[in-house]
Amino acid sequence: MKLEVLAIGRAKPSPESELVKSWLSRLPYGGTLHAFESNLPSGQKRQADESGKIAEWLDKNAPSHHRLVCLDPQGKDTSSEALAELIGQWRDEGVMQCFFAIGGADGHHPDLRNRAERLVAFGQATWPHMLCRAMLAEQLYRAEMILKNHPYHRGN
Repeated sequence: MKLEVLAIGRAKPSPESELVKSWLSRLPYGGTLHAFESNLPSGQKRQADESGKIAEWLDKNAPSHHRLVCLDPQGKDTSSEALAELIGQWRDEGVMQCFFAIGGADGHHPDLRNRAERLVAFGQATWPHMLCRAMLAEQLYRAEMILKNHPYHRGN
């Protein structure tokens, strides 16, 4: 199953963006980052615009049998093992692609959150956007390694 990241904001060249590229390139079926932007000022209209762009892109580009996961502070804090189990389950069900959406400063619009199969949080801390991308990319790689019983992941 191909794993892809949908993120708000364009990344400037940085160590964090290099980490994202590195982790996504290691995924068995390749990983892709798609970036979306809004020029609206911060607030509900910007949130709706950003989430709308992600939804529109999914409508045009995602296969019919896909899954959407939104990273959201109100989501479930999910362990690496649980994420791997979820990806493995969807793969076994024949899901072709899974998209992981990272919102902007205003988060995801409720319409996009309601469309998601899962809401996932990286704990209760607030993470810089670029670090969140890198952490997600690494967790996707880690999930793939868990599914392969690769020694990269040495759980307790």
